[in-house]
Amino acid sequence: MSAYTRLLFACFSLVSLMGCSEPQKDTDIRSRGFIYCGQDTPTIFNPQLTDGGLTTDTLAAQIFDRLLVLDPVSHQPLPGLARSWSISDDGLEYTLALRKGIEFQNTDWFTPTRQLNVQDVIFSFKRVIDPSHPFFNISGGRYPWFESLAFDKLINDIVAVDSHTVKFILSRPDNSFLSNLATSYAVIYSQEYGQQLLQAGQLNQLDMKPIGTGPFYLDQYIPNDLIRLKRHWGYWQGAAPMGQVVFDISSRGTGSLAKLLSHECDVLSSPIASQLSVISDHSEFELMAQTGMNVSFLALNNNKPILQDIRVRKAISFAINRDNLLDSVYYGTGTKAKSMLPPMSWAYNHKSQALDFDPEEAIRLLKEAGYYNKLILSMWVPTEPRPYNPSPRKTAELIQANLKAIGIQVTMSHQDKLDRISMGEAASFDLILSGWIADNGDPDNFLRPLLSCDAKQAGLNIANWCNLDFDNLLELALRTSKLDQRLNYYHRAQNILDQQVPLVPLAHGVHFQVHHKSLGGLQMSPFGTRSFSSVYRSE
Repeated sequence: MSAYTRLLFACFSLVSLMGCSEPQKDTDIRSRGFIYCGQDTPTIFNPQLTDGGLTTDTLAAQIFDRLLVLDPVSHQPLPGLARSWSISDDGLEYTLALRKGIEFQNTDWFTPTRQLNVQDVIFSFKRVIDPSHPFFNISGGRYPWFESLAFDKLINDIVAVDSHTVKFILSRPDNSFLSNLATSYAVIYSQEYGQQLLQAGQLNQLDMKPIGTGPFYLDQYIPNDLIRLKRHWGYWQGAAPMGQVVFDISSRGTGSLAKLLSHECDVLSSPIASQLSVISDHSEFELMAQTGMNVSFLALNNNKPILQDIRVRKAISFAINRDNLLDSVYYGTGTKAKSMLPPMSWAYNHKSQALDFDPEEAIRLLKEAGYYNKLILSMWVPTEPRPYNPSPRKTAELIQANLKAIGIQVTMSHQDKLDRISMGEAASFDLILSGWIADNGDPDNFLRPLLSCDAKQAGLNIANWCNLDFDNLLELALRTSKLDQRLNYYHRAQNILDQQVPLVPLAHGVHFQVHHKSLGGLQMSPFGTRSFSSVYRSE
């Protein structure tokens, strides 16, 4: 059943959460836009409240804008909604000048009466850091990415200098601050829309019926079926060539591939590695690849007494055959991980002493620790393919076999997905298979959200590991503006990870995307999907 057919059926059966308008007379979506397949059903449309997935990876770049954007090559921040910025000599004040003439989206549920100004920026960020903000506790009141960076402790205040100039006052210098403002989590909402919802007592609608300044607005959402975005005619960089984008979220894996080959989809996000040869046989499709700023890893729950023994943690790392993972899971498209940072990071430590495959040494360590042939460990396994791990289930099975070979039995619990905001249940497991896609090019973005003590306190550090020396090195790296000093601090932090093994880096994946050759203007980024504002159809 095509996406449009399901849309008609859904409208007539009244199952849409958003309500359905009368179907348009033009029944060919491809003449007005394109269909995008291969991602999961979102639970919310506000990326501030998420920890990855469709909302953060793809939708945010269509619905919202940020103050800054990241250059996909240099990874440096560039102007976005903010046209320029300045930093005080002490590194504590960041003043950003906003563009004028930025229009918010006009939808069935909101008609803006003014353009973007400084109050929208203050509203968007104070919602995240200020417990007294009327929207702070709405939709669960958890902001996982911001919490893992202790963002509320970093920001002392956000003030309006004038109607189009905003000043962020920090509690300490932070050289990653501008890069953080450019991530897909740091989106700008309409304060006017928030006030309207506050007066109507419908605060939760802010996150399910979003209003941004991006090139497309949310028009319709049918859970487990489709999401339809429509063109924002008032977009400040010019209206997009495509009238709409339909996200088919009804199936993944081989189902998505079948829809691509049968022309029910125009774009397939993140095809699994085993499908690439099939796609390459069809000349009507173009395969794009982007070396990803990502890493897949096995987190070792340091709250578990057995895993507090460093010999056991090292034994697990020695037991895993990463070369076999690359051959059997990534089909040669990935890179073996020697560090949490990928090789393309400027702070990557090429002299890393990370543990490689050595089952004999693993057995020796287990015998020394008194655990040989005595361990039964549990593993939490998400089944959803991601760019950093195209087949988590297969990865888990290979790790299970590797550990069995050194006398460790592993029981597995398969879950649809793993996001760090719901780690309560996963915290009871010994091993957690996971991964990370960077939000910007700063090394801090890999290390602090995953392994800092603040991230552990927030319940987001799934290895439950806290090392004050490690945290201190990250802090020093953020405070100095000298690149050679920052590099030294990050190398020393990586050395601590090599020695302590709180988690086991597995591989760095390549992000693939396939589209029909009639589409042009699609762009990829190391940090997720870019805006569809330049996509066009050539036929």
